[in-house]
Amino acid sequence: MRFRFVSACAAAVLAATAAIGAQEGKAALKNPAALKEQAPATYKANFDTSAGKFVITVHRDWAPKGADRFFNLVKNGFFDDTRFFRVVPNFMVQFGLNGDPAIQSNWQNANITDDPVKQSNKKGYVTFATRGKDTRTTQIFINFKDNGFLDSQGFAPFGEVTSGMEVVEKITSQYGEKPNQGSIQSQGNAYLNAQFPKLDYVKTATIAK
Repeated sequence: MRFRFVSACAAAVLAATAAIGAQEGKAALKNPAALKEQAPATYKANFDTSAGKFVITVHRDWAPKGADRFFNLVKNGFFDDTRFFRVVPNFMVQFGLNGDPAIQSNWQNANITDDPVKQSNKKGYVTFATRGKDTRTTQIFINFKDNGFLDSQGFAPFGEVTSGMEVVEKITSQYGEKPNQGSIQSQGNAYLNAQFPKLDYVKTATIAK
């Protein structure tokens, strides 16, 4: 009985610690200007999703500003519980709008300037979406095939899927490009869950130890 009591106490402490960590993470995500840590030269990001698991390997020398932004987003839990809201077969899958509008609103204009394009947008390569020059924020896409035509448009890959590309290719495309990005930004997951309940999503994204 005493062992069970101790185990229950330990579990409660772990749960409380996790809850505190989640709250601290949310607070950090509301201040993009503070998340400026430089990424390692190479690192891996583990994605656990509703479709399965995949790994993105990032090379900072490919696109330093993009690699740093992605590192800070993953490390601070930005992608957790976010939807793959735009899936175009034979082109790419896009994600990176936070499900909490109170968080996403802080990132809407938290732009990073462009990196020179050093790698081509090959199958499995990972790149920031953009609205034009120097407008990258949090949205990411993974190429389903070689999309070299994007290179001349300034889309600079910063990493590649090195494990689980078959999982990425299973992400549901049944809603195509129907989810409205403005509605996602203003209403978050409440809008997506109501209108597009079968979207695949990121459970957790973490920097590999």
